[in-house]
Amino acid sequence: MDRSEMKRRVCDAIDSHRDVIIALGRTIRDNPELGFKEHKTAATVAKIFAAHGIPCQEKLAITGVKGILMGGAAGPTVGILGELDSLLCADSPFGDKTTGAAHTCGHNAQIATCVGAGMGLKSSGVMEQLAGRVACFAVPAEEFVEIEYRLDLKRQGKIEFLGGKAELVRLGHMDDIQMAMLVHAAAVSPGPKLLHGSTSNGFVAKMIRFKGKASHAGVAPEQGINALNIMALAIMNINAQRETFRDEDTIRVHQIVTRGGDLVNIVPDDVRMEMFVRGKTVEAIQDANRKINRALEAAAMALDGEVEIQTLPGYLPRINETAVTGLLAGNFAALIGQDRLEIEGHITGSSDTGDLSHLMPMVEVKSGGFHGGLHTAAYGVADEEQAYIVPAKAMAMTVVDLLADHATVANRILADFKPKMSKPEYLACLREIK
Repeated sequence: MDRSEMKRRVCDAIDSHRDVIIALGRTIRDNPELGFKEHKTAATVAKIFAAHGIPCQEKLAITGVKGILMGGAAGPTVGILGELDSLLCADSPFGDKTTGAAHTCGHNAQIATCVGAGMGLKSSGVMEQLAGRVACFAVPAEEFVEIEYRLDLKRQGKIEFLGGKAELVRLGHMDDIQMAMLVHAAAVSPGPKLLHGSTSNGFVAKMIRFKGKASHAGVAPEQGINALNIMALAIMNINAQRETFRDEDTIRVHQIVTRGGDLVNIVPDDVRMEMFVRGKTVEAIQDANRKINRALEAAAMALDGEVEIQTLPGYLPRINETAVTGLLAGNFAALIGQDRLEIEGHITGSSDTGDLSHLMPMVEVKSGGFHGGLHTAAYGVADEEQAYIVPAKAMAMTVVDLLADHATVANRILADFKPKMSKPEYLACLREIK
């Protein structure tokens, strides 16, 4: 059976499961869960794997689900990834009214396409013609939210790293995967579209506590030290640093206040912020982070207060992989037309696919079929065919390209690939961030 026939069969199989795939995307959308809490979503994925004869491992890094498809001969393992978690967006019409969780980044579509590709490869019988394996991996906790909750999990010894893919790497659940791909949702693109060829920023996260001295704000403010004023001065100091950031480093520094004081008539003595420091390279992030720490410390010194700074490893910048990306983009072009493809370039957001890109050929592209801006209440699926079905077909077709003919293409890509880090080097890199 040649590649074109295998691709036709797998696409026909995905079409035959169209209703199940779309229903999965809708079900996950309607039941959003935050990172390391995706128990219902993971159970739904495992149930579908079981129903279609795909053996899987569960509870990997708390909630991850890994379905394995065996080829007819030995060869490399290709990962098809989908992310289980949602964001916080209480205003979303599909949000959870109790938790505020909502799928405003399209991860429900990722899971549907990941599972859909696996169903197509399995039921078409194509895997018997391929050399290697496919790991359809529903992974936890890509969105870097609820930091205090995750730090508590760390204190309990349940996780070490706050991002899902880093935990999976640490635990060895990525050791058997040689290359991987993921199709993300594109922003404000209701029609057919593919954005590819991007790099992205990495980041470190910061937990900051400004410590002052409480006093009666009306009677004796001079006896207090206002931690809220320390924070305000710190933000001004940070803003004064912005002109020192090089444009080519695409630095982004942004924060929220998580505690601003207790009562308006008490001088605030405990004020807290969360912050991300993003950049295009590890070196740029480190340089910006040093400047931010200096700005925070100077503000505390100026008002005779104190500051506690905890810097946490976030995600590494994503490296642009070209070989597998080219195959995946070519298969999208066969489905939606070459004129619908665009080179995305560098983006200043971040994802833990960046971490994997330092270890293996890791591809992340963005598919259309969505309306509204990412991470907003307006976000949602506009075209279910483009959001759920087309990416499943394109990834399954790419598996055929990689693993057909004794996995010749996959083996060539792996022979040419030079990882930026080994697994021990990667883990050491994260553990050195403080």
